[in-house]
Amino acid sequence: MDRIIFRPGDVDLSRSPLRGQIAEETHVLGAFNPGFTRLPNGNLLMMVRVAEALRHPVREDHIAAIRWSDGRYVMDRHPRDGVNTDDPRELRVHGRHRTLILTSISWLLPVELSPDGERIIVAHYDCSVQPQASFQEYGVEDARISRVDGRYYMTTCSVSSERLCTTLYTSDDAFTWTLAGVVLDHQNKDMLIFEGRVGGRFVALTRPAGEVYLAQPPESPWLPGPSIQIAQSPDALHWKPLDHGAIRPRKGSPSSMKVGGGAPPVLTPDGWLVLYHGVEMKGVVGAYRTFWALLDRDDPARVLRLEDATPLLEARPELSPDLDRARYVHDIVFTTGIVEDGDDYLIASGEDDLACRITRLPKSRFG
Repeated sequence: MDRIIFRPGDVDLSRSPLRGQIAEETHVLGAFNPGFTRLPNGNLLMMVRVAEALRHPVREDHIAAIRWSDGRYVMDRHPRDGVNTDDPRELRVHGRHRTLILTSISWLLPVELSPDGERIIVAHYDCSVQPQASFQEYGVEDARISRVDGRYYMTTCSVSSERLCTTLYTSDDAFTWTLAGVVLDHQNKDMLIFEGRVGGRFVALTRPAGEVYLAQPPESPWLPGPSIQIAQSPDALHWKPLDHGAIRPRKGSPSSMKVGGGAPPVLTPDGWLVLYHGVEMKGVVGAYRTFWALLDRDDPARVLRLEDATPLLEARPELSPDLDRARYVHDIVFTTGIVEDGDDYLIASGEDDLACRITRLPKSRFG
């Protein structure tokens, strides 16, 4: 099985948290990058990122943007002069720093699937996760869900002019989420908590980003750029980066631009299975593909196997020809979850920042 399971047209905007607060017409720019887990009743759950955008954000003399402020959604007007509008997801303001105006605001929609992931049962609009703190004024993005000791832990990227940070939610049932607050600070994205403790501690993959990367020695197989790091915590709130261990962009690989976490690592007989994304320079945003690695079960800083030459997953536009007119970026598959299903894994991904994709692969594929 490899199919698009949830599309922008499946979102009922009449039940959006923005309704009754934003009078202007909106649309779903994307319903994608779903957190993924199995519920206590055996069904599957996707926490779908709904990027809700103004139908016409670029006006004659200004840019309109939606923002959450003090418990409600409001509209801002930004001067149009000096704004680059090449990317429909974000508008770049020319200046000393890289400053963006987002064309959408994101909230999370729980979508319950059948145990095999092949049909939608119900979308739980009453349990949607939306901004509730000042550091989420531009939305809550890209959930990753891990189940540790019977409890659900969901990391998200919270977006604001104050900071771009990683936040943690916890739940006993994967429907009622409690915001625990900021756990990783400025621009540390793609945090994935391992589905199980190591040495009694929580462990997570992180991906700190910055403006400066130092050159590698000429003979090095690695390239500078964002890479995957590892951190540990006694309580899932306070994180200490490990001194060693990383997955890095590599010369000659389709992940030569940057790498970042995909699905939360799951334990196999051979070690921790990590599905991650690698990016190759292409077009405006690059080509995103899914690769995989195995980490030592007792020392996850030790990489046992790294498969970064041949992608595990690539974008497949032929799965959704009905979305061709809505497709505004290409060559992007962004894996965000993995769940066991007998002798197979079910893998959830975002496809072209537009829709949710479910792929079934045999466990033997990673042998």
